[in-house]
Amino acid sequence: MATITMKELLEAGVHFGHQTKRWNPKMKEYIFGERNGIYIIDLQKTLKMFKDASKYVTDLCASGKTILFVGTKRQAQDAIAEEANRAGMPYINQRWLGGLLTNWVTVQKSVKRLQELDEMATDGRYELLTKKEVIKLERERKHLQANLAGIKNMKRLPDALFIVDSNNEAIAVKEARKLGIPVVAVVDTNCDPTVVDYVIPGNDDALRAIRLFTSKISDSAVEGVNLVGDKQFEQVAEAEAPVETSNIEVTGEGEEAGDVVDLEAALGGGIRKAPGVVSALDEEPETAETAL
Repeated sequence: MATITMKELLEAGVHFGHQTKRWNPKMKEYIFGERNGIYIIDLQKTLKMFKDASKYVTDLCASGKTILFVGTKRQAQDAIAEEANRAGMPYINQRWLGGLLTNWVTVQKSVKRLQELDEMATDGRYELLTKKEVIKLERERKHLQANLAGIKNMKRLPDALFIVDSNNEAIAVKEARKLGIPVVAVVDTNCDPTVVDYVIPGNDDALRAIRLFTSKISDSAVEGVNLVGDKQFEQVAEAEAPVETSNIEVTGEGEEAGDVVDLEAALGGGIRKAPGVVSALDEEPETAETAL
């Protein structure tokens, strides 16, 4: 399973949330404290919840299923495309088309049209057309390519979604929930964690934080895909399994023990601790903000 360390989280700035005036009370349990008007995310919880999400992605891909990578904000576009391609998974990194999941039959028609135009550009059919007709078709192909390139080879609905910034991709989250598709998402202090199945509390704006989470989830997907290919060697693996399992358990215990750190000391102090966790639903946002 892909692992992540406390040091990597700190170096990527995952602990920085939004300003205290821009927060969602439902995120209270994931907030460690506040410093200089900025919420600090509890990285101990981030570490634990990322491991749960990573295990889920590995198990999902190991069963031959697919996960759709989604991140249309500028900071996430390159990382989403690169890491999804590395894992052999579909992605959306330019614009989420409304109804992409709930109206999949119609979206498939556009995907087939893109595939047809790609074939026309390579098999010589363009040479039989006038220059004006070619320009028109290329303009159409460029438009479809921008929005659908990442899902061109996706034959059916994805089995799960990995999303960077659940607020920014609110339509994708709603469509997934409507269809019962699990959502794994990086959730910042201004997001609603209750609409996400596998929450990863963390900074969803910093480029380094986005690339860290996306690459690790991609590693998990790659590991799952590799497990599918390794099933034919199952008999040989069974003889070695006890030794490998033992090694993994020992390593995991060491990592977890090493990841328990004093966040306040690591961040240089000056953090006002968040009060004891209470149900954010039982209090008004203004009251909660004042308490923090």
